[in-house]
Amino acid sequence: MTRSSEIIVAGGGPVGLAAALSFAADGRSVSIVERMPPSALARPAFDGREIALTHHASNWLRSFGAWDHIPATAISPLRTARIETGRDGMKAGGLLFHAPENGPDALGHLVANHLIRRALYEAVRQQPRIQLLSGQGISTLHTNRQRAKVTLESGAVLESDLLVAADGRFSRLRAMKGIGAIVHDFRRSILVCRMRHPIAHDATALQWFDEGQTIALLPVAPDGRPGDRSSLVLTLPPEEIARLQAMDEDAFNADITERTQGRVGPMTVESARCVYPLKAVYAHRFQAERFALLGDAAVGMHPITAHGFNLGLKGQETLARMIDNGNGDAGDPAALRGFERRHRLATAPLFAATNGIATVYTRDVAPLLALRRAGLGVAQRLTPFHQFVTGLLMDRSGAV
Repeated sequence: MTRSSEIIVAGGGPVGLAAALSFAADGRSVSIVERMPPSALARPAFDGREIALTHHASNWLRSFGAWDHIPATAISPLRTARIETGRDGMKAGGLLFHAPENGPDALGHLVANHLIRRALYEAVRQQPRIQLLSGQGISTLHTNRQRAKVTLESGAVLESDLLVAADGRFSRLRAMKGIGAIVHDFRRSILVCRMRHPIAHDATALQWFDEGQTIALLPVAPDGRPGDRSSLVLTLPPEEIARLQAMDEDAFNADITERTQGRVGPMTVESARCVYPLKAVYAHRFQAERFALLGDAAVGMHPITAHGFNLGLKGQETLARMIDNGNGDAGDPAALRGFERRHRLATAPLFAATNGIATVYTRDVAPLLALRRAGLGVAQRLTPFHQFVTGLLMDRSGAV
């Protein structure tokens, strides 16, 4: 049996679900194909990732009904961002960014990734133009000038005007379509988990480029128990991350307290320790014949900018607007080329700059250590730079 819809979205992650909502809001029928079973979509497991939502992103979630499905007690305002470098980073001072006095009282909001996924899933469930096909993947795909066609693992066939791949930075569909990608392997792994500590985080996110390790501490919303909670993001060589992941809790707590120089007091792990390889990805193309890439399948950012989901959200907005302003065909080649051009302009400079910063600030040779310290000192004194970065972090722009 062959089913038809105007657009097929492969991938039920946050960007894929958001794209389906945008397409449906424009009056199009959408089929979402996702390998995860329905239970995992409805109640996604904690994955360690805390997403720093810009104001643009949180406003988009509000406008599409997803924000109401995020518990208010799970939303943590981000009022200050602090960047440090070197073993004496705290004593040497850091580069600070604050919300402007004449604007919102926060740079953005931190929300756990699994809660964003659940909220978007609930919004999708309420949209009658969206059909969710979960628990199976795509085994084959074919596109031509007239249609896109996929065969599911169950044998069912789906046809559409456009196939959208939003299946992650190691996208199977991107590979099946023959689209290559730049893969920047930092030869590091990231360990993420939640930790409790007695000293308040004051709604401050810390990015610390220490010698031999990179540490981020992101503020997590309070839960009514003594102490504050932060999300630890620790970057180290894979073998060191594996050792930390395997430690018993007492040894792990002592290790992390020492690594963070006790700046927030003794730390206690309160969640699973999740590990991810650190690889940035940039697809050679964002579109092909009746085919488009979104989210990490198009651009998988290094996490230091905290802009991965925000860029993915704006990418799907761009695609939806280009299609809606086109000739009525969801797979219109001109609309897809326009999407690629705009999304490349929005992402290529940030991708290159992020990788460059990550390289300079994670290599511990003597000349770069001095350059890192000097760079932060100069940046702290440049008001236009502060204003530019604060605007980038907040992103209060309207829809694309």
